Order: sequence, then C-alpha cells, then structure tokens
Amino acid sequence: MEDELRRDQFGNFDFGLSPEEEARAARIHDESIIIDMVFWGPCTYRSFTQQMGKELIDFWETYRNSSKTVFRGSYQPQQLAIRGDFVEFKNCWDASGVTAGSRWVEGFTSIEDFAFTFGLNTAMFDQLPWVIKVLRADDIRRAKTERKHAAWLHAQLSGNINANFLDLIEPSYYLGLRMVQLTYNFMTFIGAGCTERTDAGLSNYGAKVVRRMNELGIIVDTGHCGRQTTLDASALSTAPVIASHTSAEGVYRHARAKSDEELRAIAATGGVVGVYCMPFCLAPGHGVTIESMLDHIDYVSNLIGWQHVGIGTDWPMAMPKRILQEVLSIRLSDIGFRKEDHFDPVSNLIGFDDYRDFPNITRGLVKRGYRNDQIKGILGKNILKVFEEVWG
Repeated sequence: MEDELRRDQFGNFDFGLSPEEEARAARIHDESIIIDMVFWGPCTYRSFTQQMGKELIDFWETYRNSSKTVFRGSYQPQQLAIRGDFVEFKNCWDASGVTAGSRWVEGFTSIEDFAFTFGLNTAMFDQLPWVIKVLRADDIRRAKTERKHAAWLHAQLSGNINANFLDLIEPSYYLGLRMVQLTYNFMTFIGAGCTERTDAGLSNYGAKVVRRMNELGIIVDTGHCGRQTTLDASALSTAPVIASHTSAEGVYRHARAKSDEELRAIAATGGVVGVYCMPFCLAPGHGVTIESMLDHIDYVSNLIGWQHVGIGTDWPMAMPKRILQEVLSIRLSDIGFRKEDHFDPVSNLIGFDDYRDFPNITRGLVKRGYRNDQIKGILGKNILKVFEEVWG
C-alpha cells in the first residue's frame, strides 16, 4: 500500500483529462518506446537517502571542488545500484516508463574523469542485467520487448576540448560512445557555444570532427551549440543532426533556445529536436509548469513537423537540493552560464519534479490533441529512426 501511495504522487498533473483520455494516455505510455535524449534520471533529489546526502556534503566540505562534487553526486545513485545497495535506481526507472536514455561521459582533457565516466558506465552494463548497452537501434527495441531498459553513451563536451580530441573519437566509439554534442557554452577548438561572446560557428577543426563522426556513426548533437555552429553542422553533416535538449526561441527567447532558422536546418538533415524540462529556459518567472514544455513541443511541431520532435529532459538533476544550491550553482558559472540566463539550480518544472512524472508528458500530449502515432513519435520513434540511420 505504501508503494502504491508513493506512485500516486507522480504523473498526476491536472490537465483536466476525462477517464477515457486517462486510459488512452496510460495505454500509449505503456506501449511506446520512450527515449530521453538527455537523461539525468532515473532518480532525483526525492530518492536520495539521508546518508547519501551526508556523504556528498562531507565530500564538498572537505575538498571544496565543485566539479568533482557534481561528478560524485550525479553518479552516486548509479554507483550504489551497481553495488546492489540502491533498489530505487531500478524502481524509479521502471516507474518512469523510459525505455532508453543517455548516460553521460566526459574527461576528454582529463584521464581521471575519462576513466571514471567510461568505467562506471561500463560497470553498469556489466553488473545490472536489466540495463542493455545500446550500440545499434535494435538494442532499444530489444529492451522494450524484454521489458528492460537501455542506455547509450553521450558526451556534452562541457570541458575545455583541445586539439587532441580527434585522436580520442575513434577509441571512444569502440568503448560505446554514440552521440557527441559539438560544443557546450564556451568556444573551443571545435566551435562556439550558445553563451559565447561571438557567434563564430564551427572551426576548420570542428568541420573535421563532424566528418569523422559521420564516418564512425556518431550522432552530431547541437544542443548547447551557438546559432552559427548549429547551422554549420547542419550544412556539413552527411547524416541527420539533432539538438538533444533545447527549446524554441519563437516561444521564449533564451540563449539555450533555437531560432526558427536553426530548427528548420536541423529538420532538413532528417534530424530531431529534443525539448527539455528546464523551467528557467522555457518561460519567464517562477511557477513554470509542464504546460510551457508542451507549448514548445507544439511550436516546433507546427514549424518543422512532429516527425522531427523528441524529448531530452535534461532536468531535474540527480542530487540533493543543498548540493544543487551550494555546489551546482558554482559549477554552472564555471561552464558558461551567466546571470542573464536565469539558471535556478533548485527550481523544477511543476508537473516534472521527478522522472516518475514522465507519464505527464504523454498525458499532456493527449490533452493537446495529438494522435497516437504522433505521441509515439515524439516520445521515441522519431529519434529511434535517426538512431537507426546513423548507428544501423
């Protein structure tokens, strides 16, 4: 009974659905291959135990290193699940309904971070029999058929990428890397990010990176890329380009949003635009609800077609609120977020406060009048088509 009551706390945003609409949404959610292109779940602050929180606070107060504390916090639930000490990791993933999601890897200028992120994700695939490593699109279909979950490795390149990166792409592909965001917020050897002072686009080196990714079968992601970098990548890539987690500038102007020109360019490659659940990027002010996320989905669908829309939640982060407030806020400044970006590390979307709220996205799409095939496309089939084209 206690578990049932806990489940009832999630996925119940008041859209005013009729009983028939609720039944339809539940059926679609259960039947769909659901793919989160930037998946920080399956756990949020709600799942962290008092002991887990204490360990992170102690680590932060001892070392005062925001980067390492964020790393530690982001992976803490996964580490404990691998050891068999955290059943919530599976329980939350099951309750979300998410079939497949990305797993973060970094460290392309730090051997320590490289070994940690690739190593820990490898351990997850080796030790958790219910998580399938995604190398091809069929791995996701198999996860759905077998009632398991699946994950692929995704690099956002939030660190300072240098000229050695080209030498690391192929070995990383062999380790399972299947998606790379070309830039984060700053400018690197590859190109300019979305909060950089100038809109410089891709460098010659960046063009080589895109070409090598195309050759290997790594998806070109422009989520945090600046406008010209996104346009350059879309023009140069011979494979579909995506924006794994973004929003529409036509709904709310923000550095992390994509202009109509960028959205059309991505769609022209056969790519997909993932809409995130970050309240401060979707609408102004406080108390932003999941309706704002749906507004962006509507806008992008109307502009470039629902076949080019997906989900890349990117929020909430899997850490206790105190760590988010004290530590992530410092880390965000280090990686290029500015005061004018209005980033609030402890603010979540009303209606998406936990990954167990994922059914609210499906319920909201039902309320907005999307057909079954459109909802299934947005939830996962659209990006799965891109995966199949790029990965096989």
